[in-house]
Amino acid sequence: MKITKITTTVVNAKMRNWVVVRVYTDVAGLIGIGEATLEFQTQAVVGAVEDLAPLLVGRDPREIERNWQILYRHPFFKGGAVTMSAISGIDQALWDISAKDLNVPLWRILGGLARDRVRMYDHLGGGNSDAVYNSDSVSSFEDKMKQSIKDGFTAVKILAVPQSAPLGDAQKLRHAGELMESARRAAGPDVDIMIDFHGRTTAAMAIQFAEVLAPYKPLFLEEIVPPDQHEALKRARAKITVPLATGERLLHREDFLPLLEDGLIDVAQPDVCHAGGITELRKISALCDTYGVTMAPHNPLGPIATMVNVHLGLTTPNFLIQEVMRSDVSWRSEVFSGVPEIKDGHIYPPTAPGIGVEMDEKEAAKHPFVSGIPVQWFHNDGSVADW
Repeated sequence: MKITKITTTVVNAKMRNWVVVRVYTDVAGLIGIGEATLEFQTQAVVGAVEDLAPLLVGRDPREIERNWQILYRHPFFKGGAVTMSAISGIDQALWDISAKDLNVPLWRILGGLARDRVRMYDHLGGGNSDAVYNSDSVSSFEDKMKQSIKDGFTAVKILAVPQSAPLGDAQKLRHAGELMESARRAAGPDVDIMIDFHGRTTAAMAIQFAEVLAPYKPLFLEEIVPPDQHEALKRARAKITVPLATGERLLHREDFLPLLEDGLIDVAQPDVCHAGGITELRKISALCDTYGVTMAPHNPLGPIATMVNVHLGLTTPNFLIQEVMRSDVSWRSEVFSGVPEIKDGHIYPPTAPGIGVEMDEKEAAKHPFVSGIPVQWFHNDGSVADW
């Protein structure tokens, strides 16, 4: 079996352009599918896939580890979010081919089941970008939390930490407390609530926000400082007792190792579309397991990424919970088929061969690439702020 070509299709999903990668083989009908979505850098990833494709054309797609090493090591300049996202999408498609070739679901060739079902967590509003990022009133938090619970979820993530100054900003601290209080009131005591800081805060402010939020028993606090500020995370960790999570913007197991060695995280959140795909994510998971750290992979992306994460969750011993954006666009199921229903907040093992997701090209063509720029925030004095 040989790879004959590698292509990309871009599907615009409002805030994000989903980058779908397909790997074709010389076996009739045997095509692998993967996702390489990278927010606001769509065309760069598409170009990276085109640059990497010649390295694999003519090779056996089932030699996944060697193919991964070729993609990662043969280019002289290694890594980076764009290249690693491109590798991720190709890698997922190679695993898809291998499972389809054997006519088994992906979880079967990843070692079989480590659990019977994967626990999913919702976002307020089901992941609609306006509800997640642009709605932070107490009443909206209560209403959307009640809807998530009505829809069967037992865990929900919220963005209760607003844009704030590097230090001070008492009003923002009060507002975060009010939002978390409303979410907990609507959820009751038994629903797990996770709080995404989105890398918006300094260590000093993260400590103060954590003090405000801790009484409401969050499951974990996510990305409390920007991911490149290791020393800041150390200072914050020393003062915060709530479990901490991070990793969505880390790209390789080597990026996670310093966090693990210094005991800075309780939950790792690599993204299967950025951190080297299935091949590297399994190595990150094994490394984290060595340090007693659980996995909650980052996933605000498309249906392919969601299903890849479900297969990984089913087979990863130290898996905790899986993020899903289920209502970002109303036409998800028209373009992509094969994503199982979420039942009582869980997804059960799929039975279709491979990843199990198929794309309708005609429907996908109705949602072509739309250029966009990153969200831009500034502090009151005009200085640049992290979104």
